[in-house]
Amino acid sequence: MPAQPETSSTPKRLMLSTDLSARCDRALDRSTQLANEWQAELVALNVLEAAQAPDQILTWSDGAGLKELEFIAQQKLQEDLTGFTGAVSLRIAQGDAAQQVKDIAADTGSELVVTGMARDEPLGRFVLGSTVERLARSLPQPLLVVRNRPRGSYLRIVVACDFSDSSREALQTAARLFPLRELVIYHALSQPMPGVAAQDSAELQAKRIEEGACAEFIASCHLPEQVRQRLRVVIEPGPLERSLARYVRNRGIDLAIIGAQGKGALLDMLLGSSATRLLDWLSCDTLIVRKAAAAR
Repeated sequence: MPAQPETSSTPKRLMLSTDLSARCDRALDRSTQLANEWQAELVALNVLEAAQAPDQILTWSDGAGLKELEFIAQQKLQEDLTGFTGAVSLRIAQGDAAQQVKDIAADTGSELVVTGMARDEPLGRFVLGSTVERLARSLPQPLLVVRNRPRGSYLRIVVACDFSDSSREALQTAARLFPLRELVIYHALSQPMPGVAAQDSAELQAKRIEEGACAEFIASCHLPEQVRQRLRVVIEPGPLERSLARYVRNRGIDLAIIGAQGKGALLDMLLGSSATRLLDWLSCDTLIVRKAAAAR
């Protein structure tokens, strides 16, 4: 059953960043699904870093200029979007992909950027590419990294939480984008809390966090009452990248949302170490949130 349209606080414009390869097909499908659900305009962007498709390579080898390559890319983008009936604008750019994505997202007023994973052929799995990793570190807008083929709207959503300002931003963004969904606040208990006796069980520690820090954290968030009523808290022992990946797999989670905003942010602390594992191995799509959206 199709999800109901979300409220007026959802994005009015989102951007798909695609290299026109098969790896971005799932990101394209998800971006059109979200644009339809939110009744938003879709900006579809391809950055020409090198000749990518066979016809582009042949054209380049025949001495064609950038105008011809741009024409081929735009034609391919139009073909890929056949069947999408919403408002769409096509953009072809040249240069550094991450910088072009940032610049054009700002120029077009896009409130969300959608992209896909790179492919590790020897292992046959999806991994982070260098462009995606650079965007995860610096893109002001939320970045949706699509791994799975869309089978409908996001219904099972988890927000990784360490009770920081970054996590608060992630939860408030989740509430804004998906106000009619149940949101799971997930906290990984990697070590005992100060003052908790060593003999205390992980379950008791988790209960104390839920009754104290977690309740205080939720109270500090700006959330509509309809969202608060749908919040659910899950606290499990173990390192974040392992425990969250296990929870996502076992519960069939569609989307994980991670905060990344300055000192103390989950993603900023983890990128280059366990975050690479977290974002590579989560079996669901991942939304990376860095900065509060501009007021509407």
